[in-house]
Amino acid sequence: MAKAVQKITLSRSCDIPFDRLVLSQANVRKIKADISIEELAEDIARRGLLQNLNVRALLDGDGNETGMFDVPAGGRRYQALALLVKQKRLAKNASVPCIMREGGSDILAEDDSLAENTQRAALHPLDQFRAFRTLREKGQTEEQIAATFFVPASVVKQRLRLVSVAEELLDVYAADQMSLEQLMAFTVTSDNERQIEVWNNVKDRDWPSSPQQIRRKLTETAVRCLDKRVRFIGLEAYEQAGGTRTRDLFEEDSGGWVDDIGLLDRLVTEKLKAEAAAIAAEGWKWVDADTSFEYGHTFSLSRVTPVGQLLTEKERAERESLRSEYEDLESEYAEADEYPDEIDARIGEIEAALDAYGKRPEIYKPTDQARAGAFVSIGEDGKLVVKRGFVRPEDEASVVGEADARDEADSQEAGDGHHAGTSEGSDRGTAVVTVVGEAAQPEEDESETIKPLPDRLISELTAYRTLALQDAIARNPHVALTALLHKLVTDAFRSGMTPGRCLEASVRAVHPVAQPDDLAEFPPALEIIARHNAWAEDIPQDDDSTLWTWLTGLDDASRLALLAHCVSFGINALHEKPNPYSGYGLSQHALDCRKAEADRLALATGLDMVEAGWKPTAANYLGRVTKARIVEAVRESVGEDMALRLVHEKKEKMIQEAERLLAGRGWLPEPLRIAGIEETTDAAPGVEHDARPAEEVAVADLPAFLADDVPEDVPASDQIVAQEAEDLVAAE
Repeated sequence: MAKAVQKITLSRSCDIPFDRLVLSQANVRKIKADISIEELAEDIARRGLLQNLNVRALLDGDGNETGMFDVPAGGRRYQALALLVKQKRLAKNASVPCIMREGGSDILAEDDSLAENTQRAALHPLDQFRAFRTLREKGQTEEQIAATFFVPASVVKQRLRLVSVAEELLDVYAADQMSLEQLMAFTVTSDNERQIEVWNNVKDRDWPSSPQQIRRKLTETAVRCLDKRVRFIGLEAYEQAGGTRTRDLFEEDSGGWVDDIGLLDRLVTEKLKAEAAAIAAEGWKWVDADTSFEYGHTFSLSRVTPVGQLLTEKERAERESLRSEYEDLESEYAEADEYPDEIDARIGEIEAALDAYGKRPEIYKPTDQARAGAFVSIGEDGKLVVKRGFVRPEDEASVVGEADARDEADSQEAGDGHHAGTSEGSDRGTAVVTVVGEAAQPEEDESETIKPLPDRLISELTAYRTLALQDAIARNPHVALTALLHKLVTDAFRSGMTPGRCLEASVRAVHPVAQPDDLAEFPPALEIIARHNAWAEDIPQDDDSTLWTWLTGLDDASRLALLAHCVSFGINALHEKPNPYSGYGLSQHALDCRKAEADRLALATGLDMVEAGWKPTAANYLGRVTKARIVEAVRESVGEDMALRLVHEKKEKMIQEAERLLAGRGWLPEPLRIAGIEETTDAAPGVEHDARPAEEVAVADLPAFLADDVPEDVPASDQIVAQEAEDLVAAE
């Protein structure tokens, strides 16, 4: 005969006056929860009690009920009700819904308290996101939702942004196949199709894509608001023209990204065109405008000399008065250790005013403007950059005749504070204004696998080396002379017959095709420009006879210095992608010969790329190579133990810490090293660094995420090799 199934009897529910309830010491919750008692009390006041209290009858010493009830489960709800009673918002004897456990039950009070807190399933975050969306769709504002659930309005905005991601991706997240951080990364665009496209591209990889990689892929067709073009026109102008931008609610985005690049380019072109037209109105023959120009674009051009600055007689008098006051103050307080506060402030005001006078527009002769032009571009800070007075080779011939006679009159007029280019009755033609399209964006070239350095990265690194070597040659006339003689002797004794010429030697200026963003600010580049401008001020711009006479009048030291400067422009240590076929480009053998000669010149000049100003950063190297190469750089410079600490870090943190560890240690990537010179981990001459051992310095300053000790059971070298092996397998 089958055994009857015992029926379950549930605990009864009843309403008990609050003043007959007491909080039990058997409640297992001792730690403060996320939501405070005050917030829970406000929620109960708004919507009532959603969950009953679990109570038991209190017995006296004889086992009889006392009429009071113990609360072992629901302690936070009891405390919230007690707070409402204390605030006189709830009556002391208000009825409270309770679940009554029979006094004779063999289940302990602690058992009930523990079960109530552990057997409930936490709400999945996606359910909360969707619930917020439902409340929003039913008319509640973001602020109302935030107030109801005691969270900042920014949190509600973030949750609503998360649930706006493509439903297909939300399902992936719900299935735990995507992390919350990855889901957050997809919110940087509202284009659901693009979100799905990016996810399909990264989901099947052998390694998970970082949120930063996802953000980068989603915004690769957008432009950061920090971009100089956006700063040039201004975000307000862009948005007034109907442009939209994307914000990242989960990370600092520095203003976000502008979405409509076509609109951005149109606004930039329009503003550049207007600015160029204003410059052309000064009387120039031509004006070229672009967002930026390549380094060295003015080297082949001569430049006319301004005759003064655009200042009125009153402004000149004010400037001289300020200079006199400045000199008097310096003389009066020459013996003082420091200036009094009011004097220091006044000196600062005078310096600022004099600096402003120095930046006033310069004035030029009308005849010079008739054959010269100006370049108009955008600086990295988004401000307009104007460089005036450049003469193209075809315009070198001086303006003669009546134009020369006008120079004195116009110069005198300019001295009276009038702009030479605005005189009435000028017979100069309209300037040719050229506004070039947007400069090409640097191509993205990042990889997560170990492989040879990309050709473009090598080209950019060797651009640094080429400029540094050009500067080194210019500062070493003896080496420059030897290099020139080497070229001439090679042509004379090691080549075939050539047509008769007086001298066929020539120097063709080398300008890097692949340029890193900061090349123009590289110290050797600044040195070259300063040296070039200094020579340009001295070299006569008249006919060849005048130039020949001037050259013959130079002393030997000046002649050698000028020779070195001119020869330096022909130095080419650039990397190019070798062409295995004849007829175009360089072969691998030719590139090897170029590098060998560059190494020879570097050794002869004592070139040190660290002293020249190059240091590894995220922008110029660390952010462009694989994790294995970053670890290798740290190992070479600081040691294997430090490298081991980075092996399993995310790439963003690895790059940040590697940049700190390599600072001041003189480490160089292979394209910047000199063949035959053994690499050292010491800082280059003249580079300051801590005198403590590398390991001690690094460990003392390690951030929290690298502070743990390295496991002792696996040698550092073995772990690094194992990590690199994993990367190689992933690459294959």
